Amino acid sequence: FPWSEAVTHFARAMGSARTGNVANARKDIEKLESLQDALVKAKDSYWAKQVDIQRRVATAWFLRAENKNDEAMKLMQTAADLEDSTDKHPVTPAPIQPARELLGEMLLELGDAAQALKEFEASQRVEPNRFRGLYGAAKAAQASGEREKARHYYAKLVSLCERADTDRPEIKEAKTFLSDK
Repeated sequence: FPWSEAVTHFARAMGSARTGNVANARKDIEKLESLQDALVKAKDSYWAKQVDIQRRVATAWFLRAENKNDEAMKLMQTAADLEDSTDKHPVTPAPIQPARELLGEMLLELGDAAQALKEFEASQRVEPNRFRGLYGAAKAAQASGEREKARHYYAKLVSLCERADTDRPEIKEAKTFLSDK
């Protein structure tokens, strides 16, 4: 199942790219390309498109790791738009991490908090109550000076995790923000 194998290579490519290991990221991106090709040859257009989205996202973060930020942003935008145009297969879970959410993370890293907030909010409309999406929206709102929106998203994040048996750093940050007047 090439589409199933792609998940592993996507996760590895993302981890490698986001930690600056571009050599390993490149290997996993190449594997994503070959898996996509196999799906195209098998005439499995749905899964070929899903792997293409993963390949584009991973490549965008690879480009970001190489400080090719304009190229990275363009490719990340196309990946998010392609994912938005795709119907979810009825027997599969949601994406590992939505492309639009990852676009928000990239924008936040690049200092465009206002646009990042828009992307996180768009992602939340399709994939609501995701930990990374709520945290990203809160951080983007805070960075863009929208204190009430930040409070709203941090509160949702804390609520989402109220029964968690551990206190992640993001939750501690949210609680600290919410306790500040």
